[in-house]
Amino acid sequence: MTVRPERTTGVRAREMNLYRRYFDLVANGTKTIEVRVQYPNLRKLKAGDQIRFVCGRDDALTRVKRVTRYTSFEEMLDAEGPEQVNPTSPREQQLANIRRIYGPEKEALGVLAIEIELIDEAAT
Repeated sequence: MTVRPERTTGVRAREMNLYRRYFDLVANGTKTIEVRVQYPNLRKLKAGDQIRFVCGRDDALTRVKRVTRYTSFEEMLDAEGPEQVNPTSPREQQLANIRRIYGPEKEALGVLAIEIELIDEAAT
């Protein structure tokens, strides 16, 4: 986790907010799949893009390794494995948590599993 000074890596990172419990898992490298619904602004997301996850004053820069589309959260969890999405929570609890964040009308847009890896900004 780092404080958010201005950085210049040459590539503009997309910013996404995360709840603290999920942010900490991304920042320590144990959460490798971020789940989102397919909003229009995410349709062009692809491997190689950068995402800066933000929680309060903390941020973590990641690189997208892959984006896979699913029709439901259940299908996504079955295919990706719940331990990649949240290694600290069982599948059914994850499904309930995700559905609290995204209602049925959002799930109907399509589900994205975004595989990410942390970028060591000190090396860039």
